[in-house]
Amino acid sequence: MKDVMWKGELFGKINLDTISNTKGLYGLGPKSYLSGEILINNGKTYISKVLSDSTMIVEENNNVEAPFFVYSNVTEWNIKRLPDSLKSIAQLEKYITEASEKIKKPFAFKLYGDVSKATIHIQNLPENTKVSSPKEAHQGQTNYNIENKDVEIIGFFSKDHQGIFTHHDSFLHMHLITRDLKKMGHLDDVIFNEMTLFLPKP
Repeated sequence: MKDVMWKGELFGKINLDTISNTKGLYGLGPKSYLSGEILINNGKTYISKVLSDSTMIVEENNNVEAPFFVYSNVTEWNIKRLPDSLKSIAQLEKYITEASEKIKKPFAFKLYGDVSKATIHIQNLPENTKVSSPKEAHQGQTNYNIENKDVEIIGFFSKDHQGIFTHHDSFLHMHLITRDLKKMGHLDDVIFNEMTLFLPKP
């Protein structure tokens, strides 16, 4: 992430169709040249791209490259229903921190359920833009609001990779996809309703 934000290295460094073991594969990152978002959910690769400030396209296709990408294979999960009082990303981060003491870090997790509100974004950097700071990297980023939708959220947790695959002020990096597969992007804000958390078995 630092190489993208500060060095302007936007080109693809990993081609997703070269990841051979897709069983229980989960992953996320931006599309090369910050032209979309990528999510791998249980071996299926989804790409989202901006069409307008209110519409996007989501397609299933693993022939895509990313300038940075985090992924993991998980086939056995511990399943927990989140407390009804847990509504925000900050509360989720605290909850996962406490619930994952025995899990080797970093790790993938997933959430199934419904959200009352969520804000996601898709990178949409104008072609041939040079990047040397996070502000420049976020040019063209388009936000989308989601209300009262069934969703799946794939995330990664680490205390040691801030600025690598999580932002400098968070232990979490999450992408949300709606169950109807019509919307997908990087999760910025959310109000959770009933949610089930899947953590990898230690």
